[in-house]
Amino acid sequence: MNKRIYFLLIFFTILNLKGQEDLIEFNKDEIIQEGRRAFFSKNLPELIKITNKINSLYLIGNDSTLLAKVFHFRALQNKLTYSNDSAFYNYQKSTKVSKLINDSLAVGRRLLSMAVLQRNAKDYLGSEISSIEALKYLESIKSHVYLESLYNNLGLVSKELDKDKEAIKYYKLAYSVSVLIKNKARQELGNLRVYNNLGLLHQKRDEHKKAIEYFSKGLKFDSLKIKYPLQYALLLENITFSQFELGQNDNILNRYEEVISIRGKHKEEYELATTHINICNYYKRKRDFNRATFHANEAFKYARKTHNNDRWLAALENLSYLKEGEESRRYLKDYIVLNDSLIQQERQLKNQFAKIRYETDKKEKENEELKLENEKTQAEAEAQKQRATIGLLLSGISIMFLLSSISFFRFRRKKLLFLAQLQKVEAREEERRQIAKSLHDEVAGDLRLLHRKLEKSQLVEEAQKLELVKDNVRNLSHQLSSVSFEEVPFRDQILNLVSDYFSPQFIIKVNGLKEIDWSEANKSIKRMLYLSLRECIQNCQKYADASKMTISFSINKKTVFLDVVDNGKGFDTTTQKKGIGLLNLQERVQELNGTLTIESEVGKGTHIIIQTPLNA
Repeated sequence: MNKRIYFLLIFFTILNLKGQEDLIEFNKDEIIQEGRRAFFSKNLPELIKITNKINSLYLIGNDSTLLAKVFHFRALQNKLTYSNDSAFYNYQKSTKVSKLINDSLAVGRRLLSMAVLQRNAKDYLGSEISSIEALKYLESIKSHVYLESLYNNLGLVSKELDKDKEAIKYYKLAYSVSVLIKNKARQELGNLRVYNNLGLLHQKRDEHKKAIEYFSKGLKFDSLKIKYPLQYALLLENITFSQFELGQNDNILNRYEEVISIRGKHKEEYELATTHINICNYYKRKRDFNRATFHANEAFKYARKTHNNDRWLAALENLSYLKEGEESRRYLKDYIVLNDSLIQQERQLKNQFAKIRYETDKKEKENEELKLENEKTQAEAEAQKQRATIGLLLSGISIMFLLSSISFFRFRRKKLLFLAQLQKVEAREEERRQIAKSLHDEVAGDLRLLHRKLEKSQLVEEAQKLELVKDNVRNLSHQLSSVSFEEVPFRDQILNLVSDYFSPQFIIKVNGLKEIDWSEANKSIKRMLYLSLRECIQNCQKYADASKMTISFSINKKTVFLDVVDNGKGFDTTTQKKGIGLLNLQERVQELNGTLTIESEVGKGTHIIIQTPLNA
C-alpha cells in the first residue's frame, strides 16, 4: 500500500475516534438531564429506557462516571417502585464507583440519599452515620446546596431521637449554609426547608403558636405558590394543622382541598395520605362520621400504595374507630397485625442496610488489597528484569537483591500461613453463624407456626410450653451468633446493637463510647462487654418494664467500666435468685478477671456495674 494513503487512513481513523468521544460526552450530559426529568415526573418506563442508554454509552467508552450514574438511576427506579432496600444497594454501588474516581460531589450526594432512606426506615443511627460520612466529602469542596440538605436531615434525625437542642443546632447550620448558595431558587428552597422543619419541631412539642410563626415565614416568600407549589402545599398543610389544634377553624377544609389539588397534580401520592388523615380527623371532631370514613379510606389507599407506614396505621386506627361491630374489630385486628409486621420489617430493613454497607466496604478492602498485591508483583518483576540486565557488572548489588528477595519470600510465606490460619478460624465462626441462623430462621419459625395453631385450637397450656421451647431455641441461636470486631469495629457493633432495641417506648442513651480508643482493648474484653451489654438489654426489655436505659463506658487506670442503669421495676437482690442469664453474665465477666455488681430495689430500677482489665 502507498505510504501516503496509509498515513491518511490512520489520520482519518484518529479523527473519527475523536469525534465519537466528543459525541459520547455530549450525549452523556444530555441523557443524564433527561433521566433526572423522568424521575421527577415519575415516568418509570422513560427512566428505565434512559438508564439502558447510559449503560450502552458506558460499554462504548468505559467511562466510570457513566457506570456510577447507571447505579444511581437504578436506585431512582427502585425509589419509584418503593423498593427501598434495592435503592439503598444501588446507591451504595454508585458510591463505591465514585470513590474510586475521587468524585467527592457524587459520593456526598449518594450518601445523602442513603441517609434519607435510612431516616424514612426509622434507622436513625444509621442515617446519622451516613450523613456524617457525607459531610467529609461535601465540606471539603464547599458544596453548599447539598450541605444544607445534610444539615436538615441531621436535624430531622435528632428530632426523632428527642435531641431537640441538637436538631435546632443543625437547622441553624442548614440556614447559614443556604444563604451561601449562589442559585437563588436553591437558596430559597433551603430557607423554606429550615422554616418548615423548625415549625414541625415546635409542632411536635405542642407549641403550635411558635410553629405557626415559622410556617408563616415560609408562606410569606414571594410568589411561593407559583415557584414552589409543593413547598407551598407542605407549609399550608402544616400551618392549617396547628391552627386547627388551636381551635382556629376558618377555611380549614378549603386549605386542605387546595393541598390535595396541588399534590394530586404533581402525583405526590405519598403525602396525599397525610392530608386525608388530617381531613378525617377534622370530620371526626365535627362528628361527621360519613365524611371522616371517606377520607380514612382515601388515606388507606394512598398509604398502602406508597408504603407510607405511619399513615397506613393511622388510617386503620381511624377506620376501627369509625366503624362498628365486626367491621370495627376487623380493622383493629388489621392494625395490630400490620403494626407488628412493620416493626419486624423496619428491623429487617435496618439489618439489610447495615449488611449492604458492610459487604460493600469489605469488597472495597479486598479490591484495595488486590491492587496492592498486583503492584507488589509488578514491582518484583521489574526488579528481576533490572537484575538480569546489570548481571555480572554489578554482582555485589545482585547479591543484595537476592538476599532481599529471600527475605521477602520468607515474609510472604509467613503471611500466607497466617492467612490460612485465619481462614480456619473464620470457617469455624461461619459454621457457628450457620447453626445460629438455622435455629433462628427455621426451627424457631416452625415452632412459631405450631404455637399459633395450638392457640387457635384452644390448647393454651400446650401453647405456653411450646413458647418456652421457642424462647430457648432463640436464646441458643443468639449465644451461638459470632461477634467480629475485625470486620465491624467495636463502636459500630455497639451502635448496631442499641439500634436493634431502640424504640420510642424504650429509649437507650450511650455515653463515653466515642471517647475511648478501643484499639487498645483486648478482643476478648470487647467480646465480653458486647455480650454482657446484650444480655443486660434483653433482660431489661423482658423483665424490667423499663422505658429508659443509660449505658456508660469509661476507663480509669487501665480498667474498663461499663455502667448500665434502667428505670424499670427493679427487684430485691437479697431474696431473688439469679436466673441463668445473670449467672452466665457473671461467669463471662469473672473469666476475664473482672467483677460484676448488681444494685437494685423494687420500684427503683436496676444498676449493673462491670469492671475488667483493659487487656485480659
